[in-house]
Amino acid sequence: MELDYSVVFQKMPLLLEGCLVTLQVAVMSLLLGMLFGVIGALCRLSDNFLLRTGAFFYVWIIRGTPFLVQLFILYFGLPQLGIRLDSVTAGVFGLALNTGAYIAEIIRSGIQAVDKGQTEAAVSLGMNYALVMRRIVGPQAVRICIPPLVNQFIMTLKNSSITSLVTITELVRTGEQIISSTFRSFEVYTVVALLYLALNSIFMVIAARLEKRTARQ
Repeated sequence: MELDYSVVFQKMPLLLEGCLVTLQVAVMSLLLGMLFGVIGALCRLSDNFLLRTGAFFYVWIIRGTPFLVQLFILYFGLPQLGIRLDSVTAGVFGLALNTGAYIAEIIRSGIQAVDKGQTEAAVSLGMNYALVMRRIVGPQAVRICIPPLVNQFIMTLKNSSITSLVTITELVRTGEQIISSTFRSFEVYTVVALLYLALNSIFMVIAARLEKRTARQ
């Protein structure tokens, strides 16, 4: 069979709509995941045993189980307990929980990478914990965390394709719908791959600029 991309190009508006849904799912998941990650990291570093233990189990469970299983528990498993989530809510919340666990470890390691002597010196000068984090530890930790955070953001964008399994009509599911009517699997999947590459390249460019900006500070 000869390749024919003209069929795919005719369906490009549908694929671009799928791209938009993918971006929406990814961005909402990243924002919520960042919140979970920051809270998780601070709890992991807390002196409170309950907070520290709770955050440890959150990170341990999420990192130790596949995202697909986590997503299926939220979408197919919770209804048995009387909790029903629509596909978008389950997809975004599940992806945010998964992303948050990894971000928590990235932020925790970034904070711990800053020399403790700087924190002790700041405290001896009368700074409280919040001020030390904002003026001393935070700026240095951000520079350390940017590269791994960008990698995690890219992984989140790619993992959003898994949400197609709970009927979210994002880029991959849109491609599958086009394949069912055109039978052009190779053409559709290669275009879908190129669209993902374009989206991820935007993240990479933004990350490179952020790294340069923080390096000058």
